[in-house]
Amino acid sequence: MRAILASVVGVLALAACAGGAIPPLGLAATSHSSDASASAIAAAMNDSRRPDADKARDDLRHPADILAFAEVRPGQRIADVGPGGGYYTRLFAVAVGESGRVYGIDRPNRAPDQPRAILAVAPQYSNVSVVQDGYQSWNVPEQLDTIFISQIYHDFHLPQFNLDVPALNRMLFARLKPGGELVIIDHSAVAGFDPARTDEVHRIDQALVRREVEAAGFVFEAESQVLRNPADNRTERVFDADIRGHTDQFVMRFRKPR
Repeated sequence: MRAILASVVGVLALAACAGGAIPPLGLAATSHSSDASASAIAAAMNDSRRPDADKARDDLRHPADILAFAEVRPGQRIADVGPGGGYYTRLFAVAVGESGRVYGIDRPNRAPDQPRAILAVAPQYSNVSVVQDGYQSWNVPEQLDTIFISQIYHDFHLPQFNLDVPALNRMLFARLKPGGELVIIDHSAVAGFDPARTDEVHRIDQALVRREVEAAGFVFEAESQVLRNPADNRTERVFDADIRGHTDQFVMRFRKPR
């Protein structure tokens, strides 16, 4: 968070050093956008509705850095695929504001008395909708600015889900506006890891993810190192006590061409 705000302050200081000269139109637009994004992210982080359990995970998950990397800003339409308990859904809801919308894309309830956790989050935010059509063929009533998939892409390869991953990625491509973003975070496996063994460790090879996503038409744009942990040997099951919460994770951003 400090890094984001510092960058905004730096832009303002640079303008002041220029003696009040009017910057080029492109620079002015970028500065305004960065300012709005930083303010939106700060508001999301300070949302009083965030549970203490979520806040306790912030030091490990670096959400302010992740939202900045995902270029989240007011007015956007975002799909949070596999939202779990709504950690990122809550942040997106505040960051996009009343003019934006967030879709929590989840699986159906296991049973009537076993509702998915995201269903308890949505009523707290008027701009959040839950779609429980599973991961393969969900739909929303508008094209999206961003699709966000955190720690769940590897599950697409689990045999029990029986998903057609190439078709799924093409569907994600279709759901985005031209110029829209796909952001993927996941637990890193060793290079060349066989996705057929995903259930053993719940990790995935970053290079495989990139190949699969690019095959659907996406263009790789950037990678963040904020969730990297070189101490993780990338072979342990992510739920093991000595590595849980401290796995080496990759963060990639892809773009749908305009």
